[in-house]
Amino acid sequence: MILAATEAGSGPPVVLLHGLFGAGQNWGAIRAALAPRWRVLSPDLRNHGASGRDPDMSYAAMAADVAETMDAAGLPRAAVLGHSMGGKVAMAMALLHPDRVERLVVADIAPVRYPPALRGYVGAMQGIPLRAGLTRREADAALAATIPEAGIRAFLLQNLRFEADPPTWRLGLAEIAAAMPAIEDFAPPPGARFDGAVLVMAGERSGYIRPEHHASFRALFPAVRFATVPAAGHWVHAENPGGFLALLQPFLGSAD
Repeated sequence: MILAATEAGSGPPVVLLHGLFGAGQNWGAIRAALAPRWRVLSPDLRNHGASGRDPDMSYAAMAADVAETMDAAGLPRAAVLGHSMGGKVAMAMALLHPDRVERLVVADIAPVRYPPALRGYVGAMQGIPLRAGLTRREADAALAATIPEAGIRAFLLQNLRFEADPPTWRLGLAEIAAAMPAIEDFAPPPGARFDGAVLVMAGERSGYIRPEHHASFRALFPAVRFATVPAAGHWVHAENPGGFLALLQPFLGSAD
């Protein structure tokens, strides 16, 4: 699948992959900061944003989408950066298509299976009554019983097109709901490894990357280095973009 994507800048190519329920537009500030030195491509992954819908959300399939989208953009090779689910796509890309990945950046996710904590979000979103005249406030209230955090509700509701009447989702919610077991998991092929440069960035206030995960990273990515984005939770690039860029830009520009 060739993905819908936004491009900016010129120079060495960098591909930015968003997380679950996100879209390429989530990288707007980072894309703008990188564009003076790098050619930046930020696609919408399948079942997200303006990209196509498909029931297969295996990481192999999503990595193949990224490779095909790079082909369409004339990019034989790029630095690949992914956050959360996008980080797993980026890792799969490096393991399955190592010749396409110049270097790898993984933002606040580990190559492990996570518990089904986000399935409630999907159910709450599916439970919003998409009727004519639905307002953002009413949609927010429908989510509030399941999702008490106002910031998370606002993030999820970015996917609801209120300009349509009745509103419609920019997400393939049915496909995502059915694929949650695959999204939560990460199962690299036996013996797979990527020997290129790898930077793993964890949010200081996030619990997604734990010390016990470091061995899993090292088994797959022998050249991995770890860094922490200060004063940031899981959404590291949004919560502390300056700290995120201070780690990212030297890594992208290094010679190793």
